Amino acid sequence: MRWALVKVSLAVTAMVVMAFAVPLGLVVKQMARDRVFSNAERQATAIGPALAITSDREELELAVGSTAAGSDGRMAVHLPASDTPGSTPIEVGTRRAAQSDLDAIQRIGRVSSTEVPGGWAVVQPTAVSSGKIALVEVFIPDDEVSKGVVTAWLVLAGVGAGLIVGSVAVADRLGVRMVQPAQRLAGAAHELGEGKLGARVPEEGPPELRSAAIAFNAMADQVVQLLANERELAADLSHRLRTPLTVLRLNAASLGEGPAAEQTRAAVEQLEREVDTIIRTAREAKPQTTAVGPGAGCDASEVVRERMDFWSALAEDEGRKVRVAGVERPVRIPVARPELAAALDALLGNVFRHTQEGTPFSVDVHNGDDAVIVLVSDAGPGISDPEAAMTRGNSNGRDGSTGLGLDIVRRVAESTGGDVRIGSSVLGGTEVRIWLGLDPRGPGAGERRRGHRGAERRRSWVPVRSRAGGGPGL
Repeated sequence: MRWALVKVSLAVTAMVVMAFAVPLGLVVKQMARDRVFSNAERQATAIGPALAITSDREELELAVGSTAAGSDGRMAVHLPASDTPGSTPIEVGTRRAAQSDLDAIQRIGRVSSTEVPGGWAVVQPTAVSSGKIALVEVFIPDDEVSKGVVTAWLVLAGVGAGLIVGSVAVADRLGVRMVQPAQRLAGAAHELGEGKLGARVPEEGPPELRSAAIAFNAMADQVVQLLANERELAADLSHRLRTPLTVLRLNAASLGEGPAAEQTRAAVEQLEREVDTIIRTAREAKPQTTAVGPGAGCDASEVVRERMDFWSALAEDEGRKVRVAGVERPVRIPVARPELAAALDALLGNVFRHTQEGTPFSVDVHNGDDAVIVLVSDAGPGISDPEAAMTRGNSNGRDGSTGLGLDIVRRVAESTGGDVRIGSSVLGGTEVRIWLGLDPRGPGAGERRRGHRGAERRRSWVPVRSRAGGGPGL
């Protein structure tokens, strides 16, 4: 489309330039010719007063020499013979016109021009004192006739070329305005087809392409919403399974010894492993997004309140004190609602799984200018070896840990440009800090994280380097 517009503009402008430049060039040539011939006639007329008062050769030579053409040797005066016996015709200057042409012009009695070798001769009849007709001849070289014409033509050609180049440039810019939105739309469609759900198209360009961009963005939003609904449904099912599994695990631990108790505990562990396998498979099959699109964010305060309400029933049964802070006002984060809920459930499930009954825990939300921090703390025994706890993702289930919990949390944090760190909590146990960036696409996420080091100095933070599972308090 872009090159088609350029070609059309080039053809149209070239035709317009030709239609105006060619006639204008001919007019310039004719004007230059008329100017030279008019100047020759004026110089020939300037000799008229001298011819009217004298026929003396010397005086006529002085009169001819006083003119520009005469001083250049391009003027001649032809006087006929007088009525005095023995008189002869007088010629002053160099004659270039043929005698036949001079005789014809004398008979006609008006200014005429005739072609002579090397140029043109303008001949003007003039009455003299004797009553006869004298002829004044002015020679015009060929280079005088075409003087300035070539320069004028070159100027016209330059102007025409400038118009053509300008029209091509304008057509190219207009083509870019039309082609770029179409290219962006095609690129976004390819990205969406590759699973990059954050692909969107700026709504700009011609009205038709703006309409297409609006329709594409609406379609992409709908796809994101449908996938979010599917993930939320899967997350809800996993939430409903995790809580009864945790209760079953705790109850099975209190059954004592015996074959039936061992079989029950083994069955619960097998069921928990199967659920973890299903959840892990579902998360690994989830399409990866490279940008946060419309509909992918959520209110962290609302999700925290909802999940704490969900876990409060089990906490009450076990006599655990629960504290929630920082959820009074909405806190928008670039994380899908089911993903944040899954991360919270993983951490809270670890609290119930790895701490004694009656151990209190808390969830705090801190909202900053460029990040949101979610703290999950407990008053359990803490972690004796944080490094080992963070490599528990490769433990293949040692101590009942699959490494799924912190891996879910880490993926959520890293999708925003943040990270996950563990340390000692103010309750005396373990604290997991989830750092969520508010603009994962912006540069300098690492620099922003350094702005929070003041708060981190109060705890001994250990960064998560890879997939990590839960140890005590995790």
